[in-house]
Amino acid sequence: MEEEKQDLYKKEIDRLEEELAELKKLPLLPGVHLEGFIKKLSDRIKDLADRKHRAAWRAVKNSRHPKRPQMLDYLNLIFDRFYELDGDRRTGDDKAIVCGLAAIEGETCIVIGHQKGHDTNERIYRNFGMASPSGYHKAIRMMQLAEKFGFPVITFVDTPGAFPAIEAEERNQGYAISSCILKMLSIRVPTVAFIIGEGGSGGALALASADRVYILKNATYSVISPEGCASILWKDAKMAPLAANALKLTSRDLLSLGIVDDVILEPMGGAQRNLAKVAMDMRNRVSSVIREYRSSGKDFDTGKRRNRYLSYGRDRIMGEN
Repeated sequence: MEEEKQDLYKKEIDRLEEELAELKKLPLLPGVHLEGFIKKLSDRIKDLADRKHRAAWRAVKNSRHPKRPQMLDYLNLIFDRFYELDGDRRTGDDKAIVCGLAAIEGETCIVIGHQKGHDTNERIYRNFGMASPSGYHKAIRMMQLAEKFGFPVITFVDTPGAFPAIEAEERNQGYAISSCILKMLSIRVPTVAFIIGEGGSGGALALASADRVYILKNATYSVISPEGCASILWKDAKMAPLAANALKLTSRDLLSLGIVDDVILEPMGGAQRNLAKVAMDMRNRVSSVIREYRSSGKDFDTGKRRNRYLSYGRDRIMGEN
């Protein structure tokens, strides 16, 4: 229903903009006053655009819903068993990222993902899903383990972004994120990423540079939060709804841009209304990738994955030249 509304808004806006352009081309004639009609059309276009903007902001709020399922809610429904592995073997263990071994239909895989927390105590414990360098080092360690034993890697993305504190920067946060992205691009096993809530900035990309990227219908994925974007462009975080639309962060936008491979549908009201059904859809996709990998009998080629991410934006840039 939401998709149909967006299509109608776009078609109506396009039609009205064409009418407005034609009116403005008309020569000025004595006794003919078009100012009122032009203003009426302009106001109608603005109203429809505002409705479109509100749809993007609604997606942002849905992705942040306090009852929205998180990684640990999905694990026991998607996988038959899960055994958590802690620590980055360097400085400590970041609880914002959960990693471990999982079994599904007799196959072993590595699972990595963000966990925000459901209540105040857990959110503090998990640092609201914002990982520090040790979290990304832990993810890299898990990917190395996966590559050594030939285990597919499954990731769950749900973070407003990487931890932006001074101590994280002092421990080289940017290098940790870029190293995690590089490792995920080069690892010689299949990778699948599920964007289940917020996909914010490089902190999300570090776990989403996969062969196949799926997004839940009410999840979002963007280079920056709408509030951050609005603060930079307009010096006013209250402009976040407008920024949300400009960022093209909804599942619908991302699918049309080719950033994600498919959208996993959710029941009306969000995944929390029927978690088992959404998890079963995700399980089927994981099983399909693993079966395809095991039946190929070939060494895994990362070329297609790297080319996919290197090509982002290339068509638009080439089209402008």
